[in-house]
Amino acid sequence: MSGRALLVGAGPGDPELLTLKAVRAIAAADVILVDALVDRGALAHARPDARIVDVGKRGGGRSTSQAFIERLLVREARAGRTVVRLKGGDPCVFGRGGEECDALRAAGIAVEIVPGITAGIAAPAAIGVPVTDRRHAPGVAFVTGQVQVGGAEPDWAALARSGLTLVIYMGVERCAAIVARLLAAGLAPATPAAAIEQAHTPRQREHLTTLAQLPADLARLGIGAPAILVIGEVVRAAAALAAGEAAPAPGPARLGAPSGWRPLARTDDELCKRSRQRRRLGCVQGIGNPRVTGAA
Repeated sequence: MSGRALLVGAGPGDPELLTLKAVRAIAAADVILVDALVDRGALAHARPDARIVDVGKRGGGRSTSQAFIERLLVREARAGRTVVRLKGGDPCVFGRGGEECDALRAAGIAVEIVPGITAGIAAPAAIGVPVTDRRHAPGVAFVTGQVQVGGAEPDWAALARSGLTLVIYMGVERCAAIVARLLAAGLAPATPAAAIEQAHTPRQREHLTTLAQLPADLARLGIGAPAILVIGEVVRAAAALAAGEAAPAPGPARLGAPSGWRPLARTDDELCKRSRQRRRLGCVQGIGNPRVTGAA
């Protein structure tokens, strides 16, 4: 008897941002294939007898091949098990959810997608930035900063002319090249920009700057993945929040935010309270679930 597979979004970091449907899916799983960016607190919802397999992918580090992940999904489902592929953010937003759906359907496996909150929305929200705000932009474009070998790069010139808020995933490594193309296409050097690192975790940091200054700031501050870059007038909302002001109306006003990294605005009491909550769940931040096994 064939089992089934669920591609489940775990959200951007904080386990409290899991959806109720994601929690139910995790609780029903016989096998969970978990990404590196998933907070291990999410595994507190798994059954004690569930097999948890670490299939993380991190740029520049040891990664599990996509082909292996797809074979494992098919093999476990064919064995009659309920398999959850637990991904950071949303499984179908730069998460290879489409490729895994295709592999499962080709093998005759029933598959369900459980959406999650994607980092492209959650990270800006963490610093008070609405990715859509009709006063500043007619829409938002989610783009990747990584280019697949042999694949097409985003049309940065068209994006620069679009007037859209730009939310860039995996863009830190190629930030200088991306900014050069946007500037060459006419996007103003003073366009507000933000970088949010490890959003919705106790390690969250954010930096507010301008488009022209963004690459130098990222290099100077040693910003690493995972991070989201936001470019556009909506970033002014974060500057206003930091200053305790109302969001500014559209206009050429200078971005009014302090330069340099700022820690997430949580008090020690708030952090201690969250730590106590996680301990009650048996999932202290940064400590892996003892049932997690590696994948070759």
